[in-house]
Amino acid sequence: MLEFFTGHYAYWFTVILLCVGVYGIMFKKNLIKKTIGLAILQISVVMYWVSIANKWDATVTTLDPNIPVDQVANYLNPLPHTLMLTAIVVGVATLGVAFTLLIAIYNRYGTLDEQELLEKIQ
Repeated sequence: MLEFFTGHYAYWFTVILLCVGVYGIMFKKNLIKKTIGLAILQISVVMYWVSIANKWDATVTTLDPNIPVDQVANYLNPLPHTLMLTAIVVGVATLGVAFTLLIAIYNRYGTLDEQELLEKIQ
């Protein structure tokens, strides 16, 4: 049983990060903390996909004359890594826009607390 937990440590770390991100989104009242929780959640999903796509003793997908082409199990699949690189870029851009909107909200209403902000809006 211990081998199962130690053999899948990347998945357990991802699950812990996912739980921290969901906790930050659900239970924090400050909008900056909610945004940071959302970023942590996003990074945990990216880490999950990258850890799934990883294979031990595999090489990159360039043609290597030492490895026969018919043994495709010796090569990594570049698609998940490429998609997660795109997700990281989109996430950073979205995070920048979110923080810009939070600055605008703070400048207009003077608070980032969720309850105070809802009271001031109504």
